[in-house]
Amino acid sequence: MSQVIELKSHPLVSHNLAILRSKDTDSQRFREAAQRLTTMVLVAATESLNTVEQTVETPMQKTTEMVLAEDVWFIPVLRAGLAMVDVGLNLLPDAHVGFVGLYRDEESLEPQHYYKNLPDYSKSAHSCFLMDPMLATGGSACAAIDLLKAQSATEIRLLTLICAPEGIKEVFTKHPDVSIFTASVDERLNDIGYIIPGLGDAGDRYFGT
Repeated sequence: MSQVIELKSHPLVSHNLAILRSKDTDSQRFREAAQRLTTMVLVAATESLNTVEQTVETPMQKTTEMVLAEDVWFIPVLRAGLAMVDVGLNLLPDAHVGFVGLYRDEESLEPQHYYKNLPDYSKSAHSCFLMDPMLATGGSACAAIDLLKAQSATEIRLLTLICAPEGIKEVFTKHPDVSIFTASVDERLNDIGYIIPGLGDAGDRYFGT
C-alpha cells in the first residue's frame, strides 16, 4: 500500500529544514543539516524492517534481541543521492550499495539511465532504499523504480528530504506499492519544475558546485 511518511512536525526536522532552505547557508552547513535529516528519515524508514530473534550472550547472561532478517540495499540516484549513502552506512554498516545514474533527454524530456549497478534481487530476501534528496516531477524516481523492479526488487522505499505533491502523485500512479519517507511535502512545482518553496538544487548546494 502506498503511503507518505512526513516528518516535518518533529522540531529537529523543521529546524534542519530551515537551515537547508536558507539561501545564506554555505555548503558545509548544508551538508551537515542534510546528513542530520537523512538520519531521521532513514530511522523512520527502517522501523518496519523484518526481524528475527537472536540469542546473545552478554558478560552476565544470555538474552535475546531482534536482528534484521533480510539484506538491506541503499540505491542512490546519481549524483545527489550520494549525499545520503554515507549516513545510511553509518547506521547500517553491513548494508549493500547499488547505483542508478539518470539524465533527462533534452528533446523528449524523459529520464534516461546511463548507468546502473544492481543485483538480481530474486536471490535473497531484501529491502531496497532508493535515495534521492528531492522528489519533483517524479520522472527520475519512477525510472529508477522501474530499473529496480526489472531486477526483481519487491520491497522498495523511496527516501527524500523534500517532495512536491506532483511527484508523489506520479510515483503512486505508476508504483502504488512503494512508500515514500520524507522530511517535508512542499507546496508545488513552479513552471520550470523546481519545488516551491524548496531549497534550490540539492546536488549543487551539497557538493558546492
